[in-house]
Amino acid sequence: MSETADSPARPPSTPPLVSVRGEIVLEVEPEIAQLTVYVHARDRDRRRALERLTERNRECLDLVKGYGDAVEQIETSGLAISPIMRDKRRDEKVDRYQGTVHTTITVADFSVLGELVTRLGELELVSVHGPWWALRRDSDVYRQAAQQAVRAAVARARDYADALGCRLTGLVQLSDEGLSTDGGAREQVFGMVAASAAPTESGALPAIDLEPQKQVVRTAVEARFTTTAPEL
Repeated sequence: MSETADSPARPPSTPPLVSVRGEIVLEVEPEIAQLTVYVHARDRDRRRALERLTERNRECLDLVKGYGDAVEQIETSGLAISPIMRDKRRDEKVDRYQGTVHTTITVADFSVLGELVTRLGELELVSVHGPWWALRRDSDVYRQAAQQAVRAAVARARDYADALGCRLTGLVQLSDEGLSTDGGAREQVFGMVAASAAPTESGALPAIDLEPQKQVVRTAVEARFTTTAPEL
């Protein structure tokens, strides 16, 4: 029986879909290194403890600022001043006062990093932790990884289409699974290392050799494409 004008129209056929996942993993050199520096002071007199802490912290900051543009950022991320009791169980007599300033340093020029760590380690009652290698948050590496992941998804979809004897005709959806970095950061304490290094003829300690740690950048996308009818 032929269709009449009153017959309902047939719904358009839904085109076949191909859903794929594109993933890319890049290993790149780090762009920055971070150090955490703790400056300590203690004394039986409260005022003297504060004076020592202020003086040592200023000396530390002056040293770091002396490296100019090689140091990208200096942030005081913590400060603690507290009394130490003689015997908490018996009375409230204070034995001494102690203070600590916690500073985070971001270094962009790795050629000065070993020297900076050594010189910081020489300062009295200063401990140095790091480095932690990283990429900047706005690094172009993330954009490159995202673009390569999309290309990988398109290539995989085309491979599937070729296997079915069809071709891609359009994009239905593209979703980003997100970016992540895994530099495998490890904490290292350099204060004691620097103190035990052999001095040079001039009396200065040699710079510690530090090798930048590769950063692993992963990104993945999911994509859905329409295709022509497969030749099965």
